[in-house]
Parts: sequence; structure tokens; C-alpha cells
Amino acid sequence: MRARTRARWRDGRAWLVVCGDSTDTAGVLVRVPLEIAASYRARTRGLLGRDAVTGALLLSPANSIHTFGMRIPIDVAYLDRHLRVLAVRTMRPGRLGLPRLRSRHVLEAEAGAMRGWGLEAGSRVGVEPEEETGSGDGGG
Repeated sequence: MRARTRARWRDGRAWLVVCGDSTDTAGVLVRVPLEIAASYRARTRGLLGRDAVTGALLLSPANSIHTFGMRIPIDVAYLDRHLRVLAVRTMRPGRLGLPRLRSRHVLEAEAGAMRGWGLEAGSRVGVEPEEETGSGDGGG
């Protein structure tokens, strides 16, 4: 796995890789489609006005979010600079998330998705560029 931990990303698509949090489960657990919002404009727009989320959205840099103007509840994971999950919360529309100390990135997904991925405080995630995960089998 080629997970980048101190990267400066650009707006675009990639894969979120959810990893085990111990040496016994250090392998890849889940691979999820990821949208990266790294520019001010993309971070400001975020998930506003969407009725659903396919995969996840990574806001970087970010240490807090709000759900004003959102139509759906979302899961929010606060990540440190090494992409370790500091906390996971579910937020309903119209809420303000307080800034998290040590948080450098915020991951958003549909409510309930992160539990299904096994994402919890202490988990590690990685970001892989979209083109590096292709196996050439034509599936998709």
C-alpha cells in the first residue's frame, strides 16, 4: 500500500484506504472512493446541497466543520497529520462541530458508513491516487 501521510493534495479523486489499528490487523480492511477538497473553494462547498455521498470526502487542511445547509446527516472523522483517526462523530444538518486539537484533516461520509468500514478512534487511513489502484482487469 502506498499511503501518503504528509501530503499536500489537490482537488480530485482518489481512494481512501482504511487500515487496521494494530500490528495484527495492519493490512487494508476497506478501500472507498474518495473525493479530495484541498482548495479553499472546494472545502467551502464540501457536501452542501448534496442528497447523498458516494464514498467519502476529505477536507484538507481542516480541523472543524459545520452542517448548516446540508440535507443529510453525516459521519465526520477528525484526522491528525499522520492520518490517524482522533474522533468519529455523526452530525445532523444544522450543527457546528468545534475545532479538534491536533486535527489536520476532516473526513466526511454518509451517516453510518464509517462504522461499516470499521473506522474508529485510533484507526489509520491512507490516500492512494486513483490511477495506482487499477488492476487492468477492466472491472469497475
